[in-house]
Amino acid sequence: MKQVKIKVNQKFLIYFSVGLTILIVLIFGVQKFFITRLTLRNTQLELKLLEEKNINLNKEIQNLQNELNNIKNQNQYLVNQELKKEIENIQTTFGQAVKDYEKILDLGKTTDKISSLFAQALNLLSKKEYASASLVLADLEKEIQKEQTKMTASFRIPQNIIQSNTPPSSGYQRQKVVVSGNEFMVSIVSADLNTTRVIVDTASEKDCYNDCPVLPLSEYVARNNAFAGINGSYFCPASYPQCADKKNSFDTLLMNKNKYYFNSDNNVYSTVPAVIFMGNSARFVRHSSEWGRDTSVDAVIANQPLLTLGNQIVFEGDNDPKHNTKGNRSFVGVTGNTVYIGVVHNAAVKESAQVVNALGIANCLNLDDGGSTALWYGSYKVGPGRNIPNALLLVKK
Repeated sequence: MKQVKIKVNQKFLIYFSVGLTILIVLIFGVQKFFITRLTLRNTQLELKLLEEKNINLNKEIQNLQNELNNIKNQNQYLVNQELKKEIENIQTTFGQAVKDYEKILDLGKTTDKISSLFAQALNLLSKKEYASASLVLADLEKEIQKEQTKMTASFRIPQNIIQSNTPPSSGYQRQKVVVSGNEFMVSIVSADLNTTRVIVDTASEKDCYNDCPVLPLSEYVARNNAFAGINGSYFCPASYPQCADKKNSFDTLLMNKNKYYFNSDNNVYSTVPAVIFMGNSARFVRHSSEWGRDTSVDAVIANQPLLTLGNQIVFEGDNDPKHNTKGNRSFVGVTGNTVYIGVVHNAAVKESAQVVNALGIANCLNLDDGGSTALWYGSYKVGPGRNIPNALLLVKK
C-alpha cells in the first residue's frame, strides 16, 4: 500500500509541472500579445502625430513661401521701383539745380527774378515736389539764358581798338580781329622762345584731390618774377556744389617748374590734348598719353580742346553747352619760336579756334575760362578772376 501512494504523488507532480508550464507560456504569450498590440497602437499614434506635424509644417512652409513671394513682389520690387524712381527724380532735379547754380556763378551777377526762382526751386525740392521743382528750374534756365543773351548783346568792342588779324611781334596788344565778317576782341601777349622760358607753377607741391590750395594769378607772377601769365587748366572750383568732395582739384596731366608730374597715374583723362615746352620750341599732342614723363623739358600742361594744329582748325564744335556759350576764352599757342597767351572775348570755343587761326597761330590749346579767366602783363589785362590751382607763366631766360 505504501508504494502505490508514492507513485500516485509522482504522477501528480508531473502533470502539475506540465500544466504550470503551459499556463506560464500562455500568460507570457498573452502578455506579449498585449504588449505588442499596445506598442503597435502607440506607434500608430506617434505616426499619426508625426503626420499631423508634417501637415502643419507644410502649411508653415507654404505660409513662409507666400510671405517670401509677397516680399519679392512688394517690398523688394515694387518698393525698390518707387525708390528707384525717387532717386531718379532727385538726380535729375537736383542735378539741374546744381547746373543752374553754377551758371549763376559764371554770370558773375544775378537778378531778383533769378534769385526768386532759384529759391522757389530749392523749397520745392526740400518738399520732394520734383515735378513742380522741374518746371520752376525750366523757367530759371530761361531767365539765365536771357541774362546771358543780354550780356552778350551788351558787349561792345571799344572804338579805339585797332583792327588787325596779325598778332604783335612781342609784348601785349588788345586788337579787333575780323573772321567771316564777325568782329572779335582779343587780348594777347607774344614772346620769343629764344629769350623766354615757359613754366607752369602750382599752388600744391604734390597731387591733391580735395581742399587743394589756390592762388591769384598775380601771386604766381610775383613769386616767379614772370613778366606775363595766364590761368591754367580746368579745375573744380570750391564754390561749385558738384565739387564738394574735390574742391580746387584738377585731373589732367601737368609738369610744374619743380619737375613734378601731376595726375601721372590718371588714365581717365589721358586722351586730353597737351602742350610741351622745351628750350625754344614747343610740341602739341592730341592726347597727353602720347607724352612720357621726361623732366628735361620746361613745362607740360594738358587741357581741352585743341584749337589748331599745323595751321589747321581742329575744333569744329561739340555738344558741350559750356563750349557753345559766349564768354572769355583763354589760350596758349605757338608759331615757330613765338609763344602766344591770350583771351578771345565774348566768344564760343569754336569761334575762339577760328580767331586764333585767323591770327596765324599754327598750334593752339584752349585753357580754362569763364570765371577763372585772367591775363597778366605788367598788371591784370583780363581778370583777376577766381583763385586758381595752377598758372602758365612767361619768364626771361
